[in-house]
Amino acid sequence: MAKVEHTSDALVLVGIDISKSRHEVLVIVPGRTRRRMTVLNTADDYRRLIAALIEYGLPVTIGFEATGSYHRALMFALGSAGFDLKLVSSVALARTREALHNNWDKNDSKDAQVILRMLEIGAVQVFHDR
Repeated sequence: MAKVEHTSDALVLVGIDISKSRHEVLVIVPGRTRRRMTVLNTADDYRRLIAALIEYGLPVTIGFEATGSYHRALMFALGSAGFDLKLVSSVALARTREALHNNWDKNDSKDAQVILRMLEIGAVQVFHDR
């Protein structure tokens, strides 16, 4: 088996599909398999997610689609923890989902995958909360 070495640009990528009561999270860590998590819209679950991401010991970049105001509390918590936050355009997400999956079918786990893919290719914007 090949030894995986992390370079200085190795980082954890996180795609989050935001909704009112729960958020679907997909995490990619270099040299490991993808990890799925469901995070409830509670401070306890935010702390659980933050702790899990810190454990990787690598810089973390998080991509998400802003959905009404449902993203604000989670993004405040993640931003306060020092993570790099990236916004994915709703229109770009819909078009990318259609291109990747050849249909308009929308579900939370699929959107988390598409958000993660858009993060990988850099089709995101820096997030600034007002």
